[in-house]
Amino acid sequence: MDHDLETRLRHAVDALFDAETQFLADLVAFPSTRGQEQKAQDFMARAMRDRGLETDRWTIDVADIRDMPGFSPVIGNYDDAVNVVGAHRARTAKGRSLILNGHMDVVPEGPHDMWDTPPYEPRVDDGWMYGRGAGDMKAGLASNLFALDALRACGFAPAADVFVQSVVEEECTGNGALACLQRGYRADAALIPEPFAETLVTAQVGVLWFQVHLRGLPTHVAYAGKGANAIEAAMPLIAALHEMEARWNADQAKPGHYHHVHHPLNLNVGKIEGGDWTSSVPAWCVFDVRMGVYPGQDMAAARAEIEATIHEAARQSDFLRNNLPGILWNGFMAEGYALADDTRETAQQAIGALEQAHHAVTGTALNRAAITATTDARFFGLYADTPALVYGPKAEAIHGFNERVDLESLRRVTLTTALFIAEWCGLETL
Repeated sequence: MDHDLETRLRHAVDALFDAETQFLADLVAFPSTRGQEQKAQDFMARAMRDRGLETDRWTIDVADIRDMPGFSPVIGNYDDAVNVVGAHRARTAKGRSLILNGHMDVVPEGPHDMWDTPPYEPRVDDGWMYGRGAGDMKAGLASNLFALDALRACGFAPAADVFVQSVVEEECTGNGALACLQRGYRADAALIPEPFAETLVTAQVGVLWFQVHLRGLPTHVAYAGKGANAIEAAMPLIAALHEMEARWNADQAKPGHYHHVHHPLNLNVGKIEGGDWTSSVPAWCVFDVRMGVYPGQDMAAARAEIEATIHEAARQSDFLRNNLPGILWNGFMAEGYALADDTRETAQQAIGALEQAHHAVTGTALNRAAITATTDARFFGLYADTPALVYGPKAEAIHGFNERVDLESLRRVTLTTALFIAEWCGLETL
């Protein structure tokens, strides 16, 4: 690592950090839940154009990606699904190319009165920025851009093409990242600054989303014994799914990356609806489920076991055995991905470059971990032969109340990213 360059970049990141913090606050102020990302993406596109990046803003067309590996089924159209990519085109093209990926969509914030302060009014307190999306993952979007800014402030640009991606759909399908592949954006490596506390993600689980549709037999509550309660019928099915979850988490079922993780695959009933009237036995119920899968786990077999588990539990009911639940697969159909399984020289070189950059900034060895969540890394690693490094700042309460990101961690990640770009892509003078 060039110590003079490291010193210059450290000063540049520090000089720009107030601007980076304000940029992050501006991003967090956009309530960019799924379907509402357009204004935030316009802001990101302007930031890219202002930096001289070749900017591509487009609406995802499901027809373009439906038949690609990794596609997840969706309900409705994508008229409101907008991706943005800013491309730096190297003059010399002597280095290795890079994708800097991040997602703009955030999860719903829940009841605002359960936050200490409004979720889209970002605030800084004791070194943390609070707000929905501050950690997951608008801080990463900021670090991607400001790492390039720091290089520019030192008179340099990457000596290879770099594609800065701001995508949607990460929180529900990943189809935004897939659309970038369909659009032709490929590189020698990808870096995704998801908020995992400056730790390199070595493996991530896959995710399946599905809905279970139940029909009951409505009647006045005075004659409830003659009806069939669709909401109550959901309870034994959910219990059966949790029994399946326990089997999948048994030690003998875990692959090597997860041997030391207590409970790697989590099943979550995230939403339930049903019934029409308090004094009527409910005629319908729908509940939404998320289930994790291991890297390398057969997706078709996992789906078949889930369906068999639900139907077998339903057959224990006198009513449901003749009215089997419907199962709708919508949203995540995401395979697991393990960077640790990529033994190619390119992957090892990318990991080595990140290790050097991390050590230069922190003075410590790079921690590695298998995570129990999913990211967009799978698209690059599984479907584009591109090693995908997930490494980002420390954040807390993501998807929860009072989400926050550690600003000093963001500063370190920005510098680490700049040093990684310098090592991986090489540099050319402006």
